[in-house]
Amino acid sequence: MFELRVSPKGINPAALEFIQLTLRMGATGFSSMPKMNETVVAGLTGYYEFIAAQLHKWVGPLSNEQFWRKPYNYGNSVGHLVLHMTGNLNYYIGSRVAETGYVRDRDHEFTDKQPPPKEDALRAFDLAIAMVVATIRKQSAEDWGKAYTAEREPEAVDRFQIFLRCAGHAYHHVGQIVYLSRELARA
Repeated sequence: MFELRVSPKGINPAALEFIQLTLRMGATGFSSMPKMNETVVAGLTGYYEFIAAQLHKWVGPLSNEQFWRKPYNYGNSVGHLVLHMTGNLNYYIGSRVAETGYVRDRDHEFTDKQPPPKEDALRAFDLAIAMVVATIRKQSAEDWGKAYTAEREPEAVDRFQIFLRCAGHAYHHVGQIVYLSRELARA
């Protein structure tokens, strides 16, 4: 029996090689490969759609003024977090995987003094989610392991990891938005 050991540095290189070899066997000996890819695609697309639904649930009741107001003198507004999530997805997945040509200005996501109306910011976020979902659906089983690099992202070394990391990043910010939305509703 093969034992998978995970160290603080990640999966043992021999174990990773075994997994990759097994996955590459495809039709020559591993008949569940297409099903596994379908599972990954369904799981990731469902999660990104869940993130978008949660964001809309908490942002929907906010007025445009509340959307852009910081409830504290530190931190971010809900609107700037939405701009940040949109830029994150458009750069790490759009530019680097889907090759959309998106150019990111990360600092501007947090400092825009003339932000768009709430509806425009949400529309841009929804378009980013749609692009991510479409890009996920285009990935073949072999694509998930393709090498990946991007500025400010040393941890993701393949496509699967960047899709997973971006989902975690987005949901982290949705959690912040839940908190901020509750605070704004009390004000």
